Amino acid sequence: MLRALFPGSFDPPSNGHLNLIHRISSIYDEVDVVVASNPEKQYTFESDERFELMNALCEPYENVRVYQWDRLIVEFAEKVGARVMIRGVRALSDFEYEFELSMINKGLNPRIETVFMPTDPKYFVLRSSAIKELARLDGDISRMVPEIVAERLKERIKAGCRDRRR
Repeated sequence: MLRALFPGSFDPPSNGHLNLIHRISSIYDEVDVVVASNPEKQYTFESDERFELMNALCEPYENVRVYQWDRLIVEFAEKVGARVMIRGVRALSDFEYEFELSMINKGLNPRIETVFMPTDPKYFVLRSSAIKELARLDGDISRMVPEIVAERLKERIKAGCRDRRR
């Protein structure tokens, strides 16, 4: 059995993420989607919410499981016996960042291999910051994120606007 990890913050989960999950799940026997939580980062959605969304979105895939993790991803890989980590890349700047991370991870656990998977061209410009900004400006994000995510993001933005008025 070949097992792969697909870690990310998924804030918010996008159609690009789902496209990668679809492709990864067709190559690997088992796929662990790992919703990462870093206390140093400010997220739009809490870890539990991102986990819930990813769990719902991955439900159609029999060989995909979703987990939450707040420590080093190589520790998770060791815990579940995974030797392959998939990282999506859109552009050269993504590759530079992901390459550096892969070198750090390789130094921490030389048994873990990182595989870089280029994004599908139709999801090339899907950056979470752009999606959130468009949603804040009431732009159409329906082709960028699943419907459940668009609804939650709009609710979160409205709630945030109400909180700022107080």
